[in-house]
Amino acid sequence: MKQAEIKELSVEELQQKLAELKKEYADLQMAHAVTPLENPLQIRKTRRTVARLATELTKREQE
Repeated sequence: MKQAEIKELSVEELQQKLAELKKEYADLQMAHAVTPLENPLQIRKTRRTVARLATELTKREQE
């Protein structure tokens, strides 16, 4: 998910998407611990998207 797409979302959508991605990230980590993932770069991509969403939420709260 790109930064431009994130800026277009509402606060509720950001919170919902953040919750979904945090769950997905935890699932990826668990799956990778059990058996290595075919594409481990998914973990990094998901983690960075979670960070982008969290940053945007914090930024909006401060305004």
